[in-house]
Amino acid sequence: MDSQPQPEQQDPEPRSYWKRWTKQDFFPEPTFRNLSSYKDALSHTPSRLKDRLLNRSSDSFELLQLPKQSEHHMHRCLTWWDLIWLGFGSVVGSGIFVITGEATLLAGPAIVLSYAISGLSALLSVLCYTEFAVEVPVAGGSFSYLRIELGDFVAFIAAGNILLEAMVGAAGLGRSWTSYLASMINTDNTDFLRFRVSSLPDGFNLLDPIAVVVLLVANGIAMSGTARTSMLNWIASIASALVILFIIVVGFIYGKTENLRPFFPYGAEGVFKAAAVVYWSYTGFDMVANLAEEVKQPSKDIPVGLIGSMSLISVIYCLMALALVMMQKYTEVSADAAYSVAFTAIGMNWAKYLVSICALKGMTTSLLVGSLGQARYTTQIARSHMISPWFALVHPRTGTPIYATMLVTIASAIVAFFTSLDVLSSVFSFSTLSIFMCVAIALLVRRYYVKDLTAKNDLVKFLASLFVIIGSSIAIAALWNTDVRGWVWYVVAGVIWFSGTLWMALLPKQRVAKVWSVPLVPWVPALSIGINLFLIGSLGYVAFLRFAICTAVMIVYYLFVGVHATYDVAHQIDRQESRTEEGSASQRVLL
Repeated sequence: MDSQPQPEQQDPEPRSYWKRWTKQDFFPEPTFRNLSSYKDALSHTPSRLKDRLLNRSSDSFELLQLPKQSEHHMHRCLTWWDLIWLGFGSVVGSGIFVITGEATLLAGPAIVLSYAISGLSALLSVLCYTEFAVEVPVAGGSFSYLRIELGDFVAFIAAGNILLEAMVGAAGLGRSWTSYLASMINTDNTDFLRFRVSSLPDGFNLLDPIAVVVLLVANGIAMSGTARTSMLNWIASIASALVILFIIVVGFIYGKTENLRPFFPYGAEGVFKAAAVVYWSYTGFDMVANLAEEVKQPSKDIPVGLIGSMSLISVIYCLMALALVMMQKYTEVSADAAYSVAFTAIGMNWAKYLVSICALKGMTTSLLVGSLGQARYTTQIARSHMISPWFALVHPRTGTPIYATMLVTIASAIVAFFTSLDVLSSVFSFSTLSIFMCVAIALLVRRYYVKDLTAKNDLVKFLASLFVIIGSSIAIAALWNTDVRGWVWYVVAGVIWFSGTLWMALLPKQRVAKVWSVPLVPWVPALSIGINLFLIGSLGYVAFLRFAICTAVMIVYYLFVGVHATYDVAHQIDRQESRTEEGSASQRVLL
């Protein structure tokens, strides 16, 4: 008798993006199935923590496995042109207009060199990011790089801090946007667009609805599509570049070379102090690296986009600083509104409004690009299940992680609504510098250590030389920030740093970059480590305290949630791969 034909199995209907509200959507891991399973997982915390500390991710896992958690792919729509202007829009915010005046009072006309030094140090970090972004073009940026080379725990602590700092930074930009707008309308009171609530404590009692609206609009645009956001950014950035060109040209036309004398009124000490201040004008490029998953040709577009934008920005900053100190004697430069006061001094009072508009535009594009980068960062963290994978879902039509964007938007808006700028400024910078340093360390690990291939003797030598590089860099930062002057101790610490780097350079490299590589390894990453540690040392006590408190909170979260979720996912995938290999082996035997 003929067998009856079996009905064809139809694929299950895809679930709506907006109907994901079950417990399984938020906590799909076996650990969180019920209270009993969670208690059992907690009893195995030490062994699971050991597993997570000793195991590292891989390029293929980050590239092939984790994006499946998003269900839909992000759209590859960015070219080198987009990346250059995204870098410009992210980095060139209001910082150049706000910080330059303060830094000029520290360095005098040599502020030009301060910007050049900071630009070079930022470029070193960009080079390290570029190699990773080309080799591992995923949404997570530095989070993925650190997971691959330094492990889950280091990546989580670094990512948690940088994400918190990015949200606070967005809130700060929102509040600054309101302040700049207020200064254009009423220069006597920059808080007149805010509402004072006397029942709230100081620092949290000036409510800022305009900042919330600006954040919602910027993040709403980012959610609508990456290509659209990029187009709006480069149009606005080109307009801003024309204003900056106007500032430079006017500065050179009306400037006087006698204002450049003396060029070093405060010596080398003033130049380096100012360099530490203006370095913050260069931050933001890491948000662009987070967009690597949406780049059409990563091997070509990312190096041109990242390195090109940072080189362009460095030249622009140096020319703007030179124009300022030529227009006005360094002793007369305003610490708060340097360019506006300088234009007033040469009889162009109207130009201060142009400066304010350019600063507003810069803050807006910084918010746009920051929103893109923060959401991608959050997406990759969610893909790894360190936070709920619900935030990793990519919308099928827009190709953007809408839930992740909503998370950073709501968090930033709440902070911006209540918290004043002076409170926000106290929690900046430490995480940014520490993650730049960690990426440089990760690059060295990538080049000199490959699991199961590197000889134990070579590993010990590598770790020893790395310890020497980091230790000597900390010593130089400590000497500088304890006001120890005189060249002897700096020479000693510098020779130790040089010796450690030379020792590492003589070790055999275990891996060579496949497509694009950082030149002069280990010298470039080692110098990046030293510069970032030097700048970390310049931060105040509050920054260290904030980092310690936030890290402690994140460790508690990791021990109770993160370690179990990532352990479950890693071992589920291992079991699936084992079953696949067993099935393939069985088929080969039958054949």
